[in-house]
Amino acid sequence: GKNEYDLLVIGGGSGGLACAKEAARFGRKVAVLDYVEPSPQGTKWGLGGTCVNVGCIPKKLMHQAALLGSALKDAQHYGWNIAQPVHHTWSVMAQAVQNYVKSLNWGHRVQLQDKKVRYFNMKGSFSDPYTIRGLTKAGKETTVTAENIVIATGGRPKYPTHIAGALEYGITSDDLFWLKESPGKTPLVYYTLILHLYEIVVYISLTDASQDVSLECAGFLTGIGLDTTVMMRSIPLRGFDQQMASLVTEHMESYGTKFLKRCFPTKVEKMESNRLQVTWKNTDLGTEEMDSFDTVMWAVGRAPDTETLNLEAIGVKTNSETGKIIVDASEATSVPHIYAVGDITEGRPELTPTAIAAGKLLAQRLFGQSSELMDYDNVPTTVFTPLEYGCVGLSEEVAVQCYGSANVEVYHAYYKPLEFTVAERDATQCYMKMVCLREREQRILGLHFIGPNAGEVIQGFALGIKCGATYPQLMKTIGIHPTCAEEITKLHITKRSGLDATVTGC
Repeated sequence: GKNEYDLLVIGGGSGGLACAKEAARFGRKVAVLDYVEPSPQGTKWGLGGTCVNVGCIPKKLMHQAALLGSALKDAQHYGWNIAQPVHHTWSVMAQAVQNYVKSLNWGHRVQLQDKKVRYFNMKGSFSDPYTIRGLTKAGKETTVTAENIVIATGGRPKYPTHIAGALEYGITSDDLFWLKESPGKTPLVYYTLILHLYEIVVYISLTDASQDVSLECAGFLTGIGLDTTVMMRSIPLRGFDQQMASLVTEHMESYGTKFLKRCFPTKVEKMESNRLQVTWKNTDLGTEEMDSFDTVMWAVGRAPDTETLNLEAIGVKTNSETGKIIVDASEATSVPHIYAVGDITEGRPELTPTAIAAGKLLAQRLFGQSSELMDYDNVPTTVFTPLEYGCVGLSEEVAVQCYGSANVEVYHAYYKPLEFTVAERDATQCYMKMVCLREREQRILGLHFIGPNAGEVIQGFALGIKCGATYPQLMKTIGIHPTCAEEITKLHITKRSGLDATVTGC
């Protein structure tokens, strides 16, 4: 064709890179455009997208730092002599995490080179449906044309700009992972409805990524010894099973994270001491309250990064409320040869593995004679709070909505991990439940697990559920003893029975 490239991907995150590399595997001429606009606080990073730089990777490593702190407390019960009190040095952890992230940025660049994918460190915008105008940081302009274009620019954290001082004095997850010095006493403010005081947007994405990240950050900040407060306007972890969400926050409270529930901030001011004074309204009491903090972090949702793309001019349709790009089952937009994958797409889970899989499958359909579509059902995920929550399939609420409570059976158990016994750790919130259809087969609709290593526990069961596993099949599965996961194979008490669901004996 007349165009330079067979495929141009805008956005070098998980989905975009996966799509570009897969297309290159078919011998196609591929280019990737990536550009990171610094955060309002000036934080910027390299190639790889949200997950690598300001999401899953640094978050899981900092969560691990906090888990090691808990392990030090447990260790004494197991005979290790550890001089108390132990201290955590933020700068050592941050430097190590940031160095690892930088190695991943480099790795992504090398991979693109090896696969002969052209990389442009530029901000792209459409000048016509086949042409992208790229602008470098220095203001140098380049024009790139392609037969097929994939938009994979992801999202960025929102700021509640209607709150005085929010932008000047607050940070977001974009900044937290790149701080050189400890954030100190951190309040995290998040709205579970993406709410503005004047215009209420009652659109809720299936898993509002900001919510898990806000609780995860609050969890690891508490775990490394910082005085942390979460202020929230409505419910935690919207889109997740609400019984599980309550247990997660209950555990966090018992673990030392403070929660200001049904409160919303009205202003942030800088004091002479350089601390930040936050004023908020308590909707239950109708009172105004204030306190001072070292850091204010906003987690009020994420906005798709589309402003500069000039989508309207070329006819790519977006959802006017969310700003996300509307795509069909084949990730196609309203313009025939333009596609979109990942967090930028309407109604899709904001998860790295779904973006990667969707990007790969798209390249296979475009260049590899495949017709396989991405299946967004039964996608497993985990929230890395101090006590992790992993799930796959439907929440209990959604199952009841879809099938009616008379047709849904829920098996559940409170259990105690063996490791908690000697360490004298509280296991009140260690809980699991399986949501099944009640008919003969008892097909499993959803599985929910709160406890250590929840992601590792759920991953394998996700295969079973993907294959249509039933409750009787699970009962024939032998557990591995002694593990937490084996308790899933022993689930026998139904919620309907009203019996005590606490596991006793080994």
